[in-house]
Amino acid sequence: MSPTTSLACACGQFKLTLRGEPITSVACHCDSCRAAGVRLQRLACARPLLDPLGGTRFVLYRKDRIRFVAGMDRLKAFRLSSDASTRRVLASCCNTPVFLEFKGGHWLSLYGALWPDATLPPLEMRTMTGDLADASFLPADVPNFKRQSFSFFARLLNAWIAMGFRSPRIEVGGEIHA
Repeated sequence: MSPTTSLACACGQFKLTLRGEPITSVACHCDSCRAAGVRLQRLACARPLLDPLGGTRFVLYRKDRIRFVAGMDRLKAFRLSSDASTRRVLASCCNTPVFLEFKGGHWLSLYGALWPDATLPPLEMRTMTGDLADASFLPADVPNFKRQSFSFFARLLNAWIAMGFRSPRIEVGGEIHA
């Protein structure tokens, strides 16, 4: 039987469950994630998004392994610009970041801040470190990739194949401006 993980926003009004193992667990250092992190951390009651090294922790899961249990009406989208191909989704009840979704993607990048302390899956790699002015300060505890690596894309492709090349849509009502 595959493991099940239950997660919730800071106030508990939004809940989800995850089935099975994640695709991967990463810290993204791209310009967009860092800019969004700065903006979203300013919202009332918001949890910190940027780790001490300036990355945003994500745990990637196949969409078909995520079940929204409660509070879907609380989800609101945030986009860095009106034409952005990514949307970051927050639980508006307490401004908890929930996930980042790439347009047409078959996975969700769930924000690491959803996991209670000491339960966050271990970091496997840092991505997009090439966007940093100087990445020499990053420790060598995990691979630090300038872009997404071949293994990163291979994991995403394998997940998509396992899903039968489906990319389920997730409807979110409304937007948050930060």
